[in-house]
Amino acid sequence: MYLLVSDGSAESLSSERGEYIFRASGGCSCHNDTEAGGAFMAGGRPVSTPFGAVYATNITPDYETGIGGWSDADFLLAMTQGVGPEGQHYLPAFPYTSFTRMAESDLLDLKAYLFSLPAVRSVAPPQGIPAPFRWRFSLLAWKALHFRSGPFQPEPDSSQAWNRGAYLVTAVAHCGECHTPRGRLGGLRSDRTHGGTSADSVPNITPDTENGIGAWSTPDLVWYMQHGLGPDGDSAQGVMQELIDSGYRYLTDEDLKAIDHYLRSLPAIR
Repeated sequence: MYLLVSDGSAESLSSERGEYIFRASGGCSCHNDTEAGGAFMAGGRPVSTPFGAVYATNITPDYETGIGGWSDADFLLAMTQGVGPEGQHYLPAFPYTSFTRMAESDLLDLKAYLFSLPAVRSVAPPQGIPAPFRWRFSLLAWKALHFRSGPFQPEPDSSQAWNRGAYLVTAVAHCGECHTPRGRLGGLRSDRTHGGTSADSVPNITPDTENGIGAWSTPDLVWYMQHGLGPDGDSAQGVMQELIDSGYRYLTDEDLKAIDHYLRSLPAIR
């Protein structure tokens, strides 16, 4: 497992913990424009949405074009409320709707890791979202309909493994953002959580035995998250393979088993 080399300082230890959170999130691969030869975490990558292309931002610690001038409070506000330092509302292509569940300590460790990266000057292209969806003030109405802020609350009657898996799946790894279909206004459909999307061919990860992961064993899912190979011989493609390569394969077996434990507890959706 790749981790930062700690010098024993509090800042270095926070960065090391933050790197693990970074990996658990899938390595923030949307912020890498590898096809255009972009620098690590410097943004610019187009992310397709039903409303048009959204370009990922620069999250290196560059002061002018990245997040180098952000305070801890700025970072927490962006990650948990989807609001930037200047008060601008972020488009929900940035999954603050999931990150709002993350613990403050994990978020600050993540910030420490990002601030340990080389600062890169890079400005993303203008967002390709047409009006009225690009109007930031309209996001207030969207948030009222589709956004519920607040940290993850453990279930006291569930096991530690279940709660850890729930936290990783619903908050850090934000699996539902891709594996759950959306309504006409882009809100996640709670009745189809993790049931896959036909429009983007994103698979069902509920324990349905026909087209979900119900027939997979725990070692099957752990192996898939580490290598991108399923028990039926199919391999991960596209963004999922990036998430594995950049993030999930670095997780401990214990965390991967916790993810499996939580997913198996979900209602099966066909």
